[in-house]
Amino acid sequence: MGRISPGLLFALPALIVLTMLVAYPVMYTGVLSVTDQQGNFVGIDNFQRVLGARTTPIAFYNTLWWVGGSVVLQVVLGTTTAILLNEKFPGRGILRSIAVIPWVVPGIVAALTWAWMFHTEFGIINYMLTAPGLIDEPVGWLTNPDTVMPAMIAINVWKLFPFVSIMVLAGLQSIPKDLYEAARVDGSTFLDETWHITLPQVRPVIVAVTLLLVIWALNHITTIYAITKGGPANLTLITPIQIFRLAFSSLQFNQAAALSVLFFAAVMVIVAIYIKVSSAKEDKSL
Repeated sequence: MGRISPGLLFALPALIVLTMLVAYPVMYTGVLSVTDQQGNFVGIDNFQRVLGARTTPIAFYNTLWWVGGSVVLQVVLGTTTAILLNEKFPGRGILRSIAVIPWVVPGIVAALTWAWMFHTEFGIINYMLTAPGLIDEPVGWLTNPDTVMPAMIAINVWKLFPFVSIMVLAGLQSIPKDLYEAARVDGSTFLDETWHITLPQVRPVIVAVTLLLVIWALNHITTIYAITKGGPANLTLITPIQIFRLAFSSLQFNQAAALSVLFFAAVMVIVAIYIKVSSAKEDKSL
């Protein structure tokens, strides 16, 4: 027998832990998805049942809206904030520190705080709008079908846009100052510099951050579950919460596993498409 590599020996404990914590649960979920509660093989029966459920297409649509709205606004707001904080002005360091606060706040704390702020009768948001007469009566932000999902997205954007700002701001530090000096000699304005120099230079950072945000949003349930639990009337029900309900409320672990497998496959397809499109754009720019 050949000698075992020392590197493999050092990595073996970590590989064993990863196998126990990742590989085994994934494989067991796959087994659950094709068996019943007694452990009998049922094939695609669980998949058919979960796909035929009335809430499945609702949750899928809400998930797309939740992820799309959150990620787009997080990237736009975070990138804009980073560009502004990269400029030199008095108090820049203080503002940079303040901008990080939403990201530092624990998710459950942020969710419950915003739930009170959006409260119809006692929330400060309605008070700030009704006191100066901007609206005639309080708005049911968390009960109105037209406002509940936008409110959830707004909270998620507030929570994670600082992460985008930090990443983009780090990327801005690596841009050569000569590019801006040459542009100013040619008479470029701030907007010209931003569009033709800043954004192209930090594009790789934005691409990587966007991919992370998509993955996080697809798996994030803290904000919605803590505030609405997927209600009212499933208006904020997303697929991860549907999986949670099936498993721990209805105790339909096999159907929950089947939906998890489908959701995992859908996420992998979305990630693969995003990576392919981003790579194609990057190749064209070279």
